[in-house]
Amino acid sequence: MTDPNKHTRFASVDVNCWIGAYPFREIPHPDPDVLVRVLAREKIESAWVGHLAGAFHRDPAPSNRALQKALAPHAAVLKPAPIIRPDWPGWRDELALAKASGAPAVRAYPMQWGYGPGHAALSDLAYACGQAGLVLLLTVRFEDLRQRHSLDTAGDLSAAAVRALARLPQSGCHIILLSAGRELIEEVHWGLTVQEQQRVWYDFGWVWGPPDNHFELLLKTISAGRFVVGSSWPLRLTQQSRALVALLSNDTIERTLAEGSDIARSAREHASDVGENGS
Repeated sequence: MTDPNKHTRFASVDVNCWIGAYPFREIPHPDPDVLVRVLAREKIESAWVGHLAGAFHRDPAPSNRALQKALAPHAAVLKPAPIIRPDWPGWRDELALAKASGAPAVRAYPMQWGYGPGHAALSDLAYACGQAGLVLLLTVRFEDLRQRHSLDTAGDLSAAAVRALARLPQSGCHIILLSAGRELIEEVHWGLTVQEQQRVWYDFGWVWGPPDNHFELLLKTISAGRFVVGSSWPLRLTQQSRALVALLSNDTIERTLAEGSDIARSAREHASDVGENGS
């Protein structure tokens, strides 16, 4: 039998969590103290957390202040990922504050701000993030098109917009694309040079598992090393990512273990636990 007190880590970090209200529907428990308990339950050590309401505000500064205040009691587990809007006055000061606060990453919402591919302000932000050593988080979508409110008129982030940032000459910016499906991930990844590909990662919470097995295909063709855990909590269930990993085939697990990724290690540990339980 598996030791019930055994702590099998699922992931070191969830790069895509939020706190705060959502303007288009009520969401349950969007509070930092609840998020801390959710992470402990899912055996995830920490999370990069944004302020959900601020994604839809013109000025992100008040949202960033609310985020810092709310996360302060949980600083060991919850890391701030504030919003930086690079066409807004004082955005470089906001970026400096994010760096000083210990933020590992910042968020940008090109579609909510009306940016198209190659927007000069977003390029400025990418260069500034590279210089500051901050990861740039780009959100493809918040909800599936089928459940989106009629007032939520921003479309999904395009592959062209992501590729334009990854292709910036002499850029040190590292990008994580959040909430993308298989088609968008492939369109971004295979449209970049090998060097450019090394600066872009993807969370896999929106990728289909069985029976289509889009996630398994991406691991085989792109590599597990380009994927990170991002749950989109509280808009989506945190168990989604764990389920995708648990359903990987043994062949894929063996193929990706050598890469040293959280995904392969977690799949192997899950398989071991299931075997010990005889289920």
